[in-house]
Amino acid sequence: MTGWEAFAFNFLNPRIAAEYAPAIIAGLGVTILLAVLIIASGLVLGLALAVLRAFAIRPLNWAIIFVVDVFRALPPLVIIVLIYFGLPAAGLSMSGFWATWLALTLVLMAFSEEIFWAGISAVPQGQWEAGRAMGLHFLPTLRLIVLPQAVRIAIPPLVNRTIAITKGTALGSVVAVSEILGAAQSGMAFSGNPTPLTLGALAYIVLFIPVVMAGRWIETRFAWRR
Repeated sequence: MTGWEAFAFNFLNPRIAAEYAPAIIAGLGVTILLAVLIIASGLVLGLALAVLRAFAIRPLNWAIIFVVDVFRALPPLVIIVLIYFGLPAAGLSMSGFWATWLALTLVLMAFSEEIFWAGISAVPQGQWEAGRAMGLHFLPTLRLIVLPQAVRIAIPPLVNRTIAITKGTALGSVVAVSEILGAAQSGMAFSGNPTPLTLGALAYIVLFIPVVMAGRWIETRFAWRR
C-alpha cells in the first residue's frame, strides 16, 4: 500500500464515510441549533448589561464589571465542565446540550457587553447633548440616538466574536453533546478509522464558510463609518 493509498484508507474511506455521514449530518443540525441559541441569548444579555451600565449606578456597574471579567477570564471549557459536573452537587442538573448553551452564552454575554459598552462610550458626547437639547430624557436619548450608533460601531468586533463562539460549540463534545465533533469522535471510536473526523472537518467548512461570508456582508452593509 502506497503512502497515498494508506492516507485515503484512513481519512477518505468511502465505506466508513457512507456509514457515518448521517450521524455527522445530525451533528451539524445540533451545532446549528446550539449556535443560534447561544448567539441570540448571548447578544441580548450583553446588550442588556451594557444598557444597565449606561445608567452609571456605581454598585451595579461594579457588579457588572466583576461578572464580565470573570467570564472573560475563564476558559469556556472550564465553565462547561463546572456547570455540567458542578451544578448536580448543588441539586441542579443539566444535559450536556444545555450546559454548553449556558456556558457559551455567559462567555458571549461577557464579551458582547464590553463590545456594546465600547460602542456606547465611542458615541460623541455631543449626541447626548443634542438629545437633551431636543427635550429628550435619558432613556429616549439612549434608545433613539445613542444605541443605534453604538450598535453600528460594535458590529465588526461582534461579528468576529460570534463566529469564534460558534466554533466553540465543539467543546460540547466533552460533555457528550452529539454536535459535529462529538459525532465525528464517536464514529472514529466505533470504526477505528479517522474518516469520520474528515467528514466533521468538511461539515465545519460547509457551515462556517457561509457564516464568514455573511459576517463580511453584515460588516460592509451595516458597520458605522465616520
